[in-house]
Amino acid sequence: MRRRNFLFLSGGGLAAAVGLAACGGSDGSSGGGGDGNSVEVFTWWAQGSEKAGLDALVEVFNEQHPDIEFVNGAVAGGAGSAAKDMLQSRLQAGDPPDTFQAHAGAELNDYIDAAQIVDVSDLYDELGLREAFPESLVERLTADGAIYSVPSNIHRSNVVWGSTAVLTEAGIDPSTPPASMDEFLAQLETLAAAGVTPLSVGAAWTQVNLLEAILMADLGAAAYNGLFDGSTAWDSAEVTTALEHFETMIGHTNTDRDGLDWPDATQQLIDGTAAYNVMGDWAVAAFDEAGLAPQDDYVYFELPGADKIFGFLADSFTLPEGAPNPDGTRAWLDTISSPDGQLAFNLAKGSIPARTDVDTAEFPEYQQSALTSFAEDEICSSIAHGAATSVGWLNAISDATSQFTAGATDLAAYQQALTDIAAENAA
Repeated sequence: MRRRNFLFLSGGGLAAAVGLAACGGSDGSSGGGGDGNSVEVFTWWAQGSEKAGLDALVEVFNEQHPDIEFVNGAVAGGAGSAAKDMLQSRLQAGDPPDTFQAHAGAELNDYIDAAQIVDVSDLYDELGLREAFPESLVERLTADGAIYSVPSNIHRSNVVWGSTAVLTEAGIDPSTPPASMDEFLAQLETLAAAGVTPLSVGAAWTQVNLLEAILMADLGAAAYNGLFDGSTAWDSAEVTTALEHFETMIGHTNTDRDGLDWPDATQQLIDGTAAYNVMGDWAVAAFDEAGLAPQDDYVYFELPGADKIFGFLADSFTLPEGAPNPDGTRAWLDTISSPDGQLAFNLAKGSIPARTDVDTAEFPEYQQSALTSFAEDEICSSIAHGAATSVGWLNAISDATSQFTAGATDLAAYQQALTDIAAENAA
């Protein structure tokens, strides 16, 4: 399959144009769209903090486009795995929703190559999004000169969350993050000896999320980004070291990991049965919902490494080929990219706005730190969340990782599998 040229860089009024028919707003019941007065929005935001973010966005949509009914096409499943399978079946059957959620970046390759989504560059021009979004983000959204999605936010994937109480009880100072990977691994040993789960993790995609955080920390930004353009070899010694660290960390995780999704793994930290959890910053909304306060109840930092790194992903929305109501889709894209939409959504979800002109003064502590990191630190695209790899590449990595963490293969075979997968998929 030809790989589209998404860039992996380091660094840091539509309603008048939409033909509207009279119909009231919706509170988000399931069902199909396409009657001219409704827009079916297909996501994997079906529960918890993710559903809260979607609800906040729908409230703004209903205010901005009251004549279009929002139809909730959400499908539950970690990182969208179940939703993506159902979506692909619908697209292949010629039954697309009006818009669907996809991670910005290389995940869109498959949809682009299959001619399943439409170039929305004209919408960027119409809404002034090239100026509203950071140049580096627009570059990451561009494939062969065209743009195929509109981001609602920016998330960070490589965050270590720690339980203040559990760490303190084990004799670890939660106010001082580990200065090196070796120190972090030593802390896991200390926590294991204290009789708690050192590191909680869930099913395969959360394990890949952990893997990418380790690769970012151990390789640094330039070498990590090189994994996806061929300039860094997957069979190199530095990758071997990172995989050894991954193997060690998996050995310090909960034994029920394969049956859990991310909220379950994060809940172990909230409940005080686990000390650490490596997860994207959507987790902060779960901590807020549980009434936990930063520093007092939980701490956060990135895995220590040579570079300060922001693990990048962005939720975005598309205009599918053959969408039943493309005007409704454009109205939805208008809302999610608007300052009001981005403010409401990101406050609820724990992410930061893609727009640079949103007033972020009311964002809480963690999101303020993420805003600073995105502006100042090196940017590395996420594997687990489709920014760095196509769907096919990610699926292959996930399968190889599942086999390795289940004990079906050894480290050398795992690294060889990752090397072979890259050879089949890289540019």
